[in-house]
This record gives sequence, structure tokens and C-alpha cells, in this order.
Amino acid sequence: MSYAIIGFGNIGQALAKSFARNGIEVSVATTRVPQSFASVAAAIGPQIIPTKLADAVKADIIFLAVRFESHPEVAKVLPTWKGKTIIDVTNAYGVSPEELGGEPSSRVVAQAFTGGRLVKGFNHLGAAVLGQDPAVQGGRRVVFLASDDDGAAAEIGALAENLGFSPIKLGGLSEGGLLVQARGNSWGQLIFKDLVKFD
Repeated sequence: MSYAIIGFGNIGQALAKSFARNGIEVSVATTRVPQSFASVAAAIGPQIIPTKLADAVKADIIFLAVRFESHPEVAKVLPTWKGKTIIDVTNAYGVSPEELGGEPSSRVVAQAFTGGRLVKGFNHLGAAVLGQDPAVQGGRRVVFLASDDDGAAAEIGALAENLGFSPIKLGGLSEGGLLVQARGNSWGQLIFKDLVKFD
């Protein structure tokens, strides 16, 4: 299984730290040339591989960690996303519900990535918290996942566990997705809730 993070701002770097902490290789890409962020990647760890966007999208599992407004640009890189699982880490804060056609923001993203399997996740934590070790006082930091594809949700749940998190599945995009999304100037009830699960 191969992994990529598209977007290498604060959230992309926080996700990269999770991979580096667990010794898992991940490609990172932006619309810029890889050399422009190679030193930042190297500082996180040798598992973080700066890559061109056209190469990063070859991965099996792709974290979409760009601004919500940038997702259509990324979606155009491939004619079809069949066989790929996309984790929507975006938040549509400031984007009106009308612009989204009244849909959850993650469903709008899913429609752009034709043929791909979409999971909303890892977006409810701020970058500073997301980048920390998820092992907290004997428990594990929670990440919420929502998807209309149960198989994709299970796959990303397993990855979240490998990265040290405790995944909680919230159901489909229309139910669970609304709990963890920003849309317009409102926040879902679970945004920024830093929860730790104890087994």
C-alpha cells in the first residue's frame, strides 16, 4: 500500500509527522516543485518523500490536505480516481452552503474525485494537536471518520490505528460528515474536540 499527502501546509506537515513517527513512507506534494519544500520534508524525517503532484497521485491512499477551494484543481490531475481512496482533510470554512448546493462539503469533494472512494477524516483537529504524538496518558487520540463506503472507512480506520490514533466511525457523509465539517461560518459539533479513548 502506498500513501501520499497532497498539500504541505500546517495540516500536511502534521500528517507527515504521524507517518515519520511510525516509520511509514509517504510522498508529499504541492503544486510547487518538490525542491521548494524538500528541506521541510527532510526536517520531519527520511520517510517523507517530496514528490511532483503527478507522481503523488499514483499512491493507493491519498490525503487531501489542501484548501477546500483548491480541491477541483487536484481532482483534474487524473481522469479517474478508480482504485484510490481519498481522505478529505479539507474544511469549507467561509464557503456558503449555497455554493455547496446544500450538500455536506465532503460530498462536493467526493463528486470531484470521479471513481475514487472518499473518507472524511483527520480534519477536526487543529494542526498543532494533529502533529502531536497521539499516545496520551495511556490512551489514544481520537480521529473521526465518515464515508459512504464502508470498505474505505475500514481501510482508513486500520491506517489511523497504524499511525497511533483511535478511529471512531461516524457513518455516512450526510450524517457523520456534517458532525466534523466546517461550512459557511458554522462548525460541526465535533470540530476541534480533542478526545482521547482509553481501552
